[in-house]
Amino acid sequence: MAVHLHQGDLPAGVFAGAESVAIDSETMGLRLGRDPLCVVQLQTRGGEPHVVQLTRPAYDCPNLKALLTDPGVLKIFHFGRFDIAMFQLHLGVVTAPVYCTKIASKLARTYTDRHSLKDVTRELLGQEISKAQQSSDWGAAQLTGEQLAYAATDVVNLHALKDRLDAMLIREGRMGLAQACFDFLPHRAALDVAGWDEIDIFAHE
Repeated sequence: MAVHLHQGDLPAGVFAGAESVAIDSETMGLRLGRDPLCVVQLQTRGGEPHVVQLTRPAYDCPNLKALLTDPGVLKIFHFGRFDIAMFQLHLGVVTAPVYCTKIASKLARTYTDRHSLKDVTRELLGQEISKAQQSSDWGAAQLTGEQLAYAATDVVNLHALKDRLDAMLIREGRMGLAQACFDFLPHRAALDVAGWDEIDIFAHE
């Protein structure tokens, strides 16, 4: 499968007419406010993956921002909370509407506590994915072929996972609850950006 690399932004119209796009991002670390957003990878259903190597610190990517905020395009993530917060912080946009396969998995697959992308993909799709490049230098001037291949693996299965998880959510009568969680996710990300990332405001204490 070809992986299309773009510098700075998506080409205009590359996802024209898409109803949904699988999205993930790569950063220099997992701490908001310290670690910059470096790469965003995207794929439509049945399409080929696209990887955008962002220009820092300007983050001048109007086409990507327009896609993230397009109300007619569903953005599919796995643990979207982090990516959405990064987009809010660095790109200045609120990503919506969204779907998160990790949230869907936690609501549908209550028989397990294994909800990583690797675990969910193995069980529901029978595929093994490698996370070997997860901790590599995503801020490098040039991305390696291994990094591009890794970035693609994080989005290539998300549409299929959504299909399987939707069927389970509907079967268990939890689709409405899941949708409410997805609708709240950009607000949860905003709380993270505002400093409540380690605090559960719904907890008793």
